Amino acid sequence: MARKARPTARRTATRPTIHLPELEPYGGGGLEPEGDYDGLEFAGLELDGQDGTGARFLDCRLADCALAETHLRSARFTDCVLERVRGVGTDLAGAGLRDVELIEARLGGIQAHGAVLERVLVRGGKIDYLNLRGARLTDVVFEGVVLAEPDFGGAELERVEFRDCVLRGADFSGARLAEVDLRGAVELDVVRGLDRLSGAVISPPQLLDLAPALAAELGIRVEPTS
Repeated sequence: MARKARPTARRTATRPTIHLPELEPYGGGGLEPEGDYDGLEFAGLELDGQDGTGARFLDCRLADCALAETHLRSARFTDCVLERVRGVGTDLAGAGLRDVELIEARLGGIQAHGAVLERVLVRGGKIDYLNLRGARLTDVVFEGVVLAEPDFGGAELERVEFRDCVLRGADFSGARLAEVDLRGAVELDVVRGLDRLSGAVISPPQLLDLAPALAAELGIRVEPTS
């Protein structure tokens, strides 16, 4: 008798491991396009509307900074910690985040389409209208965060986990998922792209919650018996 193949073990996301060196306070005024920032601490700064397009941040901490409409398109963050940053309309389109922790952020309307996130932890806080269309997320953990109407349209998600977080009004249209764990989401509301969840794992209660939307997606009429 042929043996049944054992199911392949699902790989979990690798979290970032960050060991910041002793940091120097940043005293250079505003951000600069293509600027190089290494081993610096940005603490309590008003960076609203400043232009850091293409800037490179290595071994940096940004704490209690305002980032409303800050231009960080194509910027690179490596081995960085961002704590309690806040703002609306921050532009991170095409940015690269590698080994980054985003802690207790209060952000809205973030433009991160086409961004590349690798070994990123997003913990606590609230992010509204996060635009990750066409982005690539590998080894990313969303933990204890409220995500209101995030847009993952056309994005690639591999080894992405949602733990103790709220995922409300999510759009997965055209996304590609592999080893994505949604079981830890305390609220899971997908408004578009249910057909793209084939690479995700959900819990039985979540399946029951999503059943009406899944039936509508498949064109199944659900009616009581007469």
